[in-house]
Amino acid sequence: MEPDGLFSLTTPGVPTTTPADSFTAPSGDSPLPVRMRPVTLDELVGQNHLLAPGAPLRQLVTGASPMSVILWGPPGTGKTTIAHLVATATDRKFVAMSALSAGVKDVRAVIDTARRARRAGGPPTVLFIDEVHRFSKTQQDSLLAAVEDRTVTLLAATTENPYFSVISPLLSRCVLLTLQALGDDDVRALVRRAVTDERGLAGAVTLTAEAEDHLVRLAAGDVRKALTALEAAAGSAAAQGEREIDLATAEKAVDVAAVRYDRDGDAHYDVTSAFIKSMRGSDPDAALHWLARMLVAGEDPRFIARRIVIFASEDVGMADPQALLVATAAAQAVQNVGLPEAQLNLAQAVVHLATAPKSNSVTTALGAAMADVRSGRGGPVPAHLRDAHYPGSRGLGHGRGYRYPHDDPRGVVTQQYVPDDLTTAEYYRPSEHGAERAVRERVPRLRRIVRGLAPPRPASEPAGPADDASAQSVDRAAGGAPRADESQSSASIAPITPAPPDPVGESGSGPAVARAVDSGSPGVDASGGAPPGDAKKGGRGRRKPARVPAGGSGVETDDSGDAAREELP
Repeated sequence: MEPDGLFSLTTPGVPTTTPADSFTAPSGDSPLPVRMRPVTLDELVGQNHLLAPGAPLRQLVTGASPMSVILWGPPGTGKTTIAHLVATATDRKFVAMSALSAGVKDVRAVIDTARRARRAGGPPTVLFIDEVHRFSKTQQDSLLAAVEDRTVTLLAATTENPYFSVISPLLSRCVLLTLQALGDDDVRALVRRAVTDERGLAGAVTLTAEAEDHLVRLAAGDVRKALTALEAAAGSAAAQGEREIDLATAEKAVDVAAVRYDRDGDAHYDVTSAFIKSMRGSDPDAALHWLARMLVAGEDPRFIARRIVIFASEDVGMADPQALLVATAAAQAVQNVGLPEAQLNLAQAVVHLATAPKSNSVTTALGAAMADVRSGRGGPVPAHLRDAHYPGSRGLGHGRGYRYPHDDPRGVVTQQYVPDDLTTAEYYRPSEHGAERAVRERVPRLRRIVRGLAPPRPASEPAGPADDASAQSVDRAAGGAPRADESQSSASIAPITPAPPDPVGESGSGPAVARAVDSGSPGVDASGGAPPGDAKKGGRGRRKPARVPAGGSGVETDDSGDAAREELP
């Protein structure tokens, strides 16, 4: 195989130890990018952060330090060029192989040859492996010992993130050099050099400013692509008898920009990250750009749809509950319609999510709840909440004391729904954004009623003894007017008369739950018994407060409420 036309690789299994001066100059019919490859370090354009005096790249090329190096960067940034410079700069033996065709046997053969040469006092060996990320873990393992004792100096090139594609032991034995995509000025300088240099077009054609801008823009930092397009445009101009490459000729040579995107590589994750962060940052223009970039590069639209659906709950949440419906509708459109038409559905969903009010309250609430679970908080399910649909459950106390919220005009009753050690937990903290503003006003009222807490006192109203006592009352905690036995939990010490089995009503999961004898009393025993106390007395009679066990409402209650009921909006 000929990687970029630089190295002639031998048959697998037969290692090559080639003196550096055996490389021949490119022929006249070699591709323009190969002919224009720098022959000295000073000709290398870009990567200024790696070319400072004493920098690892200079030491590698000059042979001042036999360190092993991994070159990581996008295509067309000079990785193979650097390998060529290393091969020709010193008297070291240079062996090149590609991970596409070489195997463990080839690697071990090179290492054995290098070890024998080293023992005989011969020159050190530099092993260049192109596309090293394509080596399996076993193949990379075969390099470890030789790299560690410097039997070979490894020079590896990869376009994939080495933190994911190169095993950690090998990465720790090498210096990682990151090559950046070349800027427009660097690409422009190399294009101009190729037009005039004797190794290139030697001034046979000229390039208009518009055509030059076109080539530079579409190259997107890939010098190889820019020079390949320039060579094609020069051939087109020569065929027409022209000595000038204008914009029309350049557009014929290349009309599609180089999209840096690999569905299995770094660009995939980087573009996806930018896409999500643009929607989170409420920038619809940026979000549409990254969406278009993924679509043009051929990304699976189902992947994009999944990310949009996740984003709708993660970053918009209750601030715009419709966002999840829009996102799932777009995902369904991708399934039913497909590309290219479904890209319109994706774009609509992206614009909706980017412009929607944002809230991560759902995300943080779930995270806090899961953190408590992982830390061991959370006891058994309270008895009154346990499954009570099977006959033996009544004897176990399951469902006993459960209060059916729909029996209360507000649809909310005082009752403990969490384990005993989480009665004060508040996971969900609504924001003030969008539709969640109304939820923010409602949640504190719900918590006060459910937990049996007193409603907030107006700042101008002085506290009194009767008001302090009312904090213990469920009716007063709910802000309710007095009513018959409503606050008395069915889990109280009053005797309970079991009712015949009711498979639906026992669990309280449907409308077939037991009702109070008097329709004016919402109090109900979910186990089928009559509500404690005398409902027909209207609840005006005083009686001793009943203490509720841990499995009940979790608060000490009485039925003497005189305060105004706290109503839900």
